[in-house]
Amino acid sequence: MQLTKGCPAMTRRTARPNDRALDAFIAAKAEIDIMLERLKALSDDHFETHPDEINWGNVGTLKHYAGLLRQITDSAFKEGEHAA
Repeated sequence: MQLTKGCPAMTRRTARPNDRALDAFIAAKAEIDIMLERLKALSDDHFETHPDEINWGNVGTLKHYAGLLRQITDSAFKEGEHAA
């Protein structure tokens, strides 16, 4: 049984002790993938703004989003405060 599309290496042949952890991992990954797709679509749409309507509030919002995403990428890639 294939667990994810595009990742044929992650297949299950027999029941293993970590099956529940693997299922939870795949579910968490799917949740992240959905969030990333939604963020990408919102970014592609310029965060639902029009150039004539941009104000400093929009800038602050995007900087806030960028800061939150930086925390995630720093952790994932061991950069910033997470650097070794």
